[in-house]
Amino acid sequence: MASAQEAESENDSDGGNADALEREAEDYVSRVLSTVSLQASRPPHSLPMEAQGGIQYGGLDLKKSPVSGEDGEVSSPLLLLPLELILHILTYLDARFILTVLPLVCRTFRDIVSEKVTWRVRVQKKVRNNFPVVEQQNFDWPSACIELEEQLSHWSDNGRTEHFSLADGHYASVDAVLLLQGGSLCVSGSRDRNVCLWNLRNLGKDKEKVLVKPLGTDKTGTHKGWAWSLASCEDRVCSGSWDSTMKIWDIGAEGQLVQDIRGRAAILCLAYLPDILVAGSYDKRVSVYDPRASSPLIKSRKIHSSPVLSLVADDRHIVSGSEDRTLVVFDRRVNAVSQRIQLDNYLFCMSYEAPQLWAGDNQGLIHVYGSHEGTFQHLRCFDVGHASQVTGIWHSAGALYTTSTDKTMKVHIPTDPPRTLRTHTHSSVVNGVSVAGRTVAAASGGQMVEIWRFPE
Repeated sequence: MASAQEAESENDSDGGNADALEREAEDYVSRVLSTVSLQASRPPHSLPMEAQGGIQYGGLDLKKSPVSGEDGEVSSPLLLLPLELILHILTYLDARFILTVLPLVCRTFRDIVSEKVTWRVRVQKKVRNNFPVVEQQNFDWPSACIELEEQLSHWSDNGRTEHFSLADGHYASVDAVLLLQGGSLCVSGSRDRNVCLWNLRNLGKDKEKVLVKPLGTDKTGTHKGWAWSLASCEDRVCSGSWDSTMKIWDIGAEGQLVQDIRGRAAILCLAYLPDILVAGSYDKRVSVYDPRASSPLIKSRKIHSSPVLSLVADDRHIVSGSEDRTLVVFDRRVNAVSQRIQLDNYLFCMSYEAPQLWAGDNQGLIHVYGSHEGTFQHLRCFDVGHASQVTGIWHSAGALYTTSTDKTMKVHIPTDPPRTLRTHTHSSVVNGVSVAGRTVAAASGGQMVEIWRFPE
């Protein structure tokens, strides 16, 4: 990437006047986020991939009791049943209870709970589809099973999910939303140029105390252009704007401004790690900053031929997607681009936790990539029912959320293919989604932040 001095020398823009910035942003939205229904032919819900093998049971014999004659006294007559029948009985118990309580009963139950096959069998009975989509070593089956079952429970017809529409903070489209502190706080960025801080602990209690404040002290707004992107690292939040700035806020200190970093073009996407802040911008660049330094810019490079729409990062890779229909992998260890993948469509949003990268494109499709030894491979393409651009995606071991300009948010189980549990239809486009703990937040083009909260 270019040196910091070279990039800084190019940075002679003050963001332009507000009207020019807004015209540029509106042109971008008209081009990239058109809400016209898609007529292009769609692929099947899943692209070919080597079939996953059957469940391997290791040394366990499902037809026999897990207690051998050498185990001495049996703590429960239940343990004299064949293991297969024991596992079936356990399906009637809550997964979290099984994981936390049964190991305390006796050694045999502890061994059953610690065996991976216990959870694989349980998951397969629940979803009856390939899971996980990307096979990986050391997959946390118990945690995935707990999360998956809680998703099924929360979003079932009998689920007790609470819903709140926060309409008091913004007077223009909300384009970014981010949950903090396990879902107790929320920040939102809007075309009204403000980034608002919300205290979700007061939901359903004191409506006037839910909106804490817009961040910053300038009466004209948090930024001088649309507040378009958000990222967080611990208690620090970075907001990126069409005014070409990134502002870092200390949420632990009541949202005080910590740093104001000026880029050279509109900031369209962000990734925030403990050691670096990564920004993708309208001028086709991916830039890396160290917010702890007095001169934060580390390097900046034009690695795309069109605006950078989405990116993710970890301690090894920076992965960026662009309107030029490429996915570029930058290897931080060797300080060079290691892979450039040409796509049929452009990726507007990403969710990444190695080795799985899930992304949504401008045709309403979901793509899954797997990473192995530094190389990313396209594994799957799913049509989950969106009629236009996928604007937001959030993936974990047991949950998948997607939002779209087709005015919907969809809740899925991340199987192959994904199983859609719920479709929420809105009066306006939905621009992004964030999930933390028991809380889900969506950014609405209808000037609102939508919140769903699950019971404990």
